[in-house]
Amino acid sequence: MEVRVQFDPECRMALTLSDQILKTAVEQSFNAVVITTAQMEMPGPQILYVNRAFCDMTGYTAQELIGKTPRILQGPRTDADTIERLRRCVKAGEFFIGNTVNYRKDGSCYYVEWNISPIRDGKGLITHFVSVQRDLSEKVRAEYERNLMANALEANSDQVVMTDRAGHIVYVNRAFEKQTGYRRQDVLGKNPRILKSGHHDGTFYKELWDTLQSGQPFRATFVNKARDGSLFHLEQTITPVRDELGEITHYMSTGKDISERVRMEQVLRRMATIDLLTGLPNRSFGEQLLEREWHRAGRYAEGFSLIMADIDHFKAINDQHGHEVGDQVLSWMGQLLQDLVRRSDTAIRWGGEEFLILIPKTDLRDAVELAERVRAGIGRHAHPVVGHVTLSLGVSSRREDDTRKTLLRRADDALYGAKEAGRDCVGAAPDD
Repeated sequence: MEVRVQFDPECRMALTLSDQILKTAVEQSFNAVVITTAQMEMPGPQILYVNRAFCDMTGYTAQELIGKTPRILQGPRTDADTIERLRRCVKAGEFFIGNTVNYRKDGSCYYVEWNISPIRDGKGLITHFVSVQRDLSEKVRAEYERNLMANALEANSDQVVMTDRAGHIVYVNRAFEKQTGYRRQDVLGKNPRILKSGHHDGTFYKELWDTLQSGQPFRATFVNKARDGSLFHLEQTITPVRDELGEITHYMSTGKDISERVRMEQVLRRMATIDLLTGLPNRSFGEQLLEREWHRAGRYAEGFSLIMADIDHFKAINDQHGHEVGDQVLSWMGQLLQDLVRRSDTAIRWGGEEFLILIPKTDLRDAVELAERVRAGIGRHAHPVVGHVTLSLGVSSRREDDTRKTLLRRADDALYGAKEAGRDCVGAAPDD
């Protein structure tokens, strides 16, 4: 018996309107839509419908796709495991979601996400499949670039630290962990001040924050403290990071460890200013120290004196024991002078076996007393090879009409007088 279903005109019009809206919605959908048959045997399901977005995504026209199998879009990089999982789900009539690589008409590949659903008839039999697809190429490319950047930051030999705007650490790389001794989980959420060494004053940090808050990068050499208390030097640049609205959201810090370079510079500076044999300032640096003390004495109207000292019979020491022992005597004498002068005084190797002692804020009488203490102190010690070694010393004090040259000359004259008087004594230049 045939059963007919009657629709009144208004209902039939409503159904027609609904079909038109649905077709238009699918055709204008942002996502690609393809409908296929449910045929599972080779050559597989055939494409019955594609919307405009699907054509735009694949580069094919609808005419080129209708009647073809979706395998037309597959290629060498299409993931075989994903395709096999798709087949199992389709065969079982299950919903499938997955992603892989497909190929456009021009041969270029793109990353695609599939959402495939079975369409059943009134009896529950699968008659078609509808697939809603989304091009993930831009997303995958962005993720790749982010991963590439993250890997680059991790592999970077320079320290990288990212903080939020409040100064809380949100990221550090492996170089940071290696240099500081802090593990990543130890510092996340902390403030970089955990690295403060005390070598920078408040003015330094004020300039840092004033610069950053103005939107400019801040560059400086930081002396930081590692977890074990050791210090390291970091040539660091801190840069504000802005969002798409131009607001500062984070700060990125990159730092190059220059500790070894600083150490070498210090060594070179020391070699340039220190006499390597005695450990005292050398003549060149000593003249700079003399100039500084000379100007300070004149500026503040303070006393200033010099002691010129010379090792007695040094030529005989070299002739009798050899120059190697002579060098040992010079080194030994330099250490004794450092120990015997006051903290405010400076002993300098002036040349050969001659030494100069700068005595700030001291008049002639007190300088002579110091010279006597130094002479007596030397006499209480004996060199292990040479035995007792003596010094002759000459003292002079700054006069109003003096120059550095005349002050040095008078100290040298006083030293010559001490030599003439029999050595191992102190000579003093008149202060008037």
